[in-house]
Amino acid sequence: MTSTQQDPYAAGAGAATAGGDGRVFTVTGQDWDEIVDQLGEETERIVVNMGPQHPSTHGVLRLILELEGETVTEARCGIGYLHTGIEKNMEFRTWTQGVTFCTRMDYLSPFFNEATYVLGVERLLDIEDDVPERAQVVRVLLMELNRISSHLVAIATGGMELGALTVMTIGFREREQVLDLFELITGLRMNHAFVRPGGIAQDLPDGSLAAVRDFVALMRKRLPEIEALCNANPIFRARLEGVGHLDLEGCLALGLTGPVLRSTGYPWDLRKTQPVCGYETYDFDVQTWDTADSYGRFRVRMNEMFESLRIVEQCVARLEGLEGAPVMVADKKIAWPSQLSVGSDGQGNSLEHIRSIMGTSMEALIHHFKLVTEGFRVPAGQAYVPLESPRGELGAHVVSDGGTRPFRVHFRDPSFTNLQATSVMSEGGMVADVIVAIASIDPVMGGVDR
Repeated sequence: MTSTQQDPYAAGAGAATAGGDGRVFTVTGQDWDEIVDQLGEETERIVVNMGPQHPSTHGVLRLILELEGETVTEARCGIGYLHTGIEKNMEFRTWTQGVTFCTRMDYLSPFFNEATYVLGVERLLDIEDDVPERAQVVRVLLMELNRISSHLVAIATGGMELGALTVMTIGFREREQVLDLFELITGLRMNHAFVRPGGIAQDLPDGSLAAVRDFVALMRKRLPEIEALCNANPIFRARLEGVGHLDLEGCLALGLTGPVLRSTGYPWDLRKTQPVCGYETYDFDVQTWDTADSYGRFRVRMNEMFESLRIVEQCVARLEGLEGAPVMVADKKIAWPSQLSVGSDGQGNSLEHIRSIMGTSMEALIHHFKLVTEGFRVPAGQAYVPLESPRGELGAHVVSDGGTRPFRVHFRDPSFTNLQATSVMSEGGMVADVIVAIASIDPVMGGVDR
């Protein structure tokens, strides 16, 4: 039955609309058509919550969809289910320890999180020109490998959501190769905390460059296979072409960056326009497409992986010429002592390294203790150094009050900004197209809810 009586779960009959003059309907089991008939001139619209447990919402993202049949009339994002308090926690750790927090934000591109934060700290310390070249090249190497692994996840999960499970399995298969390289170089598959103020935690281990070369050779065979598998599939292309359309004007109005922006044909890439870590010295091309839709974003990500392989090859060649060069600034007031050779028990520092710290001099031991426990001081000021992450412009606004801990760190995460496009990409389309539009944005909720 239906009635206009008080709804026990509403603030009142007028709470149904913002204006306070709506009706509340209590529905108990009859056909939906009967309810629609009693609505008079109102259309048949329902509100559906998709997520945050839904596998197509890229983690803990909630989508509130208003539907008229299968057509989406309104789409909104509900975020905040993964709040980690990372930015606030960084205020209670030393400048170096902050890296262990921010690496966990966008967990698909941890090296970019670390790099933008560290570059801001180095600018405040005024040591940007003192960072060794070998450390900068290793940073670029890791970031470009990370770009490949992130794009592989974007394509793999996008394929899974469309039902193309082969795309998912081969995408994650290739990503495993990248994670093996990360584990070889940093000791961890994710959450590395490897990029440090002044350089990197430690030099590359033996055999790592050979492993990177083997990976590049493998991916030059595998990437064309993935590309052909998707482009030759008429169902895959039909689901993407013309879906989630957003032109250049809309991207600029919303502040969208990354592959979403470049799919409109606009070649905006911070590696070219505002280069850091020596990106201006590498030979690569900015990849664009001209369809401004989900298919264009897929093609941009595919092409960018080929360009990343070019940059990785150049990094390997440079590192071979910098063998034995330092990877941390010479200033012992900043350089974290982290010659982390593994001990006989398989963990921690080697006995030789402990002896060198403990037995050199009392002054050296005190300095080591103060640097590790208290940290170095950063001059008062603020800095913002953005870089081009796999999802767009990622930047850390770093503020210091002259102490050994950050006064404030706030990140401009591209996933957070790009999610604004959800409604304009989805409204007027079908429910199934919402999945495609969200996948083409490639949001990572760890970066949104930091």
